[in-house]
Amino acid sequence: MGQITVAGKPVEIEGELPLVGSQAPEFLLVDSKLNDIGLSKFKQKRKLLSINPSLDTEVCLKTIVHFDKLCGAKKDVVVLNISSDLPFAQQRICREHQLRNIINLSVMRSSSFGTDYGVLMKDGKLKGLLARAVLILDENNKVVYRELVNELTEEPDYKASMEVLC
Repeated sequence: MGQITVAGKPVEIEGELPLVGSQAPEFLLVDSKLNDIGLSKFKQKRKLLSINPSLDTEVCLKTIVHFDKLCGAKKDVVVLNISSDLPFAQQRICREHQLRNIINLSVMRSSSFGTDYGVLMKDGKLKGLLARAVLILDENNKVVYRELVNELTEEPDYKASMEVLC
């Protein structure tokens, strides 16, 4: 179990963020058309997993806007925004902010993603939501970069993730 802070207050995290060099756990999440989508759908692409509690918050929105811009021209990279939002909210936010390079996936039907990926907030006011994290997977779903953002109200280290991705 890990720990982060939310506005300076400690929050326990269920599970462990996958280690660099390990195989990313398979998942089954919900896409914008309410289809169940697994990690295997994105074979032969490098994947940036931007994991966020909710796109209806300022920092989460900044995060996906930033990754949309940074990764937009990369044909061999897919950016997966994974959040606790319903697919309808994810679509609305991407439409409002003209985000075209993000694939939204919701954990609305997944009881295991948060624990499998070590990002489920176990206590505090946001209990049950996902902590902010960034994972980069290679074409074979091997973890090549990981970051669990220590303070939920802060953005991830874009520079470090882009150094690995580019």
